[in-house]
Amino acid sequence: METHKNRVDRRPGDDAVLKQYEAYPYPPRDPRDEAKGLYISRLSSLPDVNHYLFRGRRDFSEPFRALVAGGGTGDATIMMAQQLADRGGPGEVVHLDISTATRRIAKARAEARGLTNIRFVSASLTDLPNLALGRFDYIDCCGVLHHLHDPEAGLCALAGALVPGGGLGLMVYGEFGRTGLYPLQSVLRSLGRGLPLKQQIPLTRRLLADLPATNWFRHNPFLTDHNRGDAELVDLCLHSRDRAYRIAEFVDLLAAADLAPVAFIEPIRYEPTTYLQDPLLIKKAQRLSVLERASLAEALAGNLKTHLLYAAPLTDAAPRVAQPDGPDAVPLLSAANSRALIKSMRLDLSVTPAIDGLTVRFVLPPLTSAIFSRVDGRATLGQIHGKLQAANPDLDWPKFKAQFDQFYKVLNGLNAMHIVYPKPHG
Repeated sequence: METHKNRVDRRPGDDAVLKQYEAYPYPPRDPRDEAKGLYISRLSSLPDVNHYLFRGRRDFSEPFRALVAGGGTGDATIMMAQQLADRGGPGEVVHLDISTATRRIAKARAEARGLTNIRFVSASLTDLPNLALGRFDYIDCCGVLHHLHDPEAGLCALAGALVPGGGLGLMVYGEFGRTGLYPLQSVLRSLGRGLPLKQQIPLTRRLLADLPATNWFRHNPFLTDHNRGDAELVDLCLHSRDRAYRIAEFVDLLAAADLAPVAFIEPIRYEPTTYLQDPLLIKKAQRLSVLERASLAEALAGNLKTHLLYAAPLTDAAPRVAQPDGPDAVPLLSAANSRALIKSMRLDLSVTPAIDGLTVRFVLPPLTSAIFSRVDGRATLGQIHGKLQAANPDLDWPKFKAQFDQFYKVLNGLNAMHIVYPKPHG
């Protein structure tokens, strides 16, 4: 289903943003590639959404409505719609975007997969209060707020479209990981003034090849999208409107919309102890509040070019995250993140994932292999404990749980394991 709405609340620069995405749909996708597999969108996994926003207890066989605000060429929309279709429940995904070019690509991708549970709407997310689209259990808004003339108004519009108990997944650019980009954008605006966007592309490539050795962009290893193609180069270097946030600024933006962060993704990246070795420094960092620790971590790491988090209304923000509190909890591996994690596991019971250029070593407990081999998304902690205790009668529940918690802290911190609770019988 397609819906076309006239945009309201036009702001300076809106036309330039629209023209950019009409000419260079982002991210570039070919509907024929749907036969090769599903593109992974980082905040669109239903098990993740269930874990962080619904305490692991959401039944997706019941009606579920999701909005992808600023859906672009459809990664989040397709991923979420496919998962809902696979579960056979009465779910609907609304794909909202200002660009007709990106919508056509997203729609073609849906048709290639035979998905019929998507509604396509052409409008700005700031128009949401006027679109009569209803309310949503979950809203995915990644890479959009930082392109709006008024991000606060946009986020308020999203918050107002949630059902009671609903939540959001949000992504904005991070300041430190984009070091050097904004001076480069300023240079390009000066050199390319008055030129059509198409002519600015070769000019940009000439500049990138001619940057002096001291240029910060040249030394930033995390900004590589421009090497892939024209659409990526335009989105990174020639975007007519974007800004970056520090964690504290992002949280302030949430508060202005009466929202609160529920969890940063990946959690372990927002803990300063991930980056520190000195015991005294670690002790001091552990005394800080959650927000202070997150702010310290982003300053220490320096490689966070985006910030991803789950959020909920201030009046309904806790408790949202599932916890492995008892024997009925079911640990579930993330299909997207666990593969790389398994490859990095070592015989000395440590894991050394590469986090955007930084290798960090986490020590795992002795039962790691035994627990890991029994996590299948169906077995409860009680059942896993029972099988291990059958081979080791001295392994009581407290001993097992202490080791599981150590194991889970690392894997969940890397967003590679979540908790789900079985649907009650009867």
